[in-house]
Amino acid sequence: MPILDISVISLAYLLGSVSAAIIVCKIMQLPDPRTQGSGNPGATNVLRVGGKKAAAITLFADMLKGLLPVLAARYLELSTLALALTGAAAFIGHLFPVFFSFKGGKGVATLLGILFGFSWWVGLATAATWLIIAKVFKLSSLAALIATALAPVYLFYLVPNATPLIILTIAMVIILFWRHKSNIKKLLSGNESNIGKSS
Repeated sequence: MPILDISVISLAYLLGSVSAAIIVCKIMQLPDPRTQGSGNPGATNVLRVGGKKAAAITLFADMLKGLLPVLAARYLELSTLALALTGAAAFIGHLFPVFFSFKGGKGVATLLGILFGFSWWVGLATAATWLIIAKVFKLSSLAALIATALAPVYLFYLVPNATPLIILTIAMVIILFWRHKSNIKKLLSGNESNIGKSS
């Protein structure tokens, strides 16, 4: 693999390792999200412990962590495989951040940013799916699981010659579902918290 590809992929992991939730809460003098609510350093839990403004900033920053490395890879005209690996590296960085003892979030916002980097249409379709499910059921985890599960399908139909992107996205979705295993159990038992409410 060319050194440029390796450099971009490595930088994507490092950028993904920057925990927006922890940094935002610290700057805004809010409780550490790892010690409150669900204990997850992500936008949904920041909404619980710090309100809409802090959550919106966290969501935007987490999306940028996925979007910017992929856009950089596209600008540098890396191969489709390298593009896919760049997105995957940012995603893994968010889940297992080197700067925060490898204990990160669940990856929904970062994956969404990656999908926008792969294709604006795929990103919009995934985001729209999340919004519709969240609006109807008021469950962030359910919306995230359904929206991301459909992302490979959107890639298949909306992006030509996207096999590496589809394969890596399927891998990221599988990991995301694994990270949401406690949420899935709560959904199945009917005990999952509504958006904005404490777990």
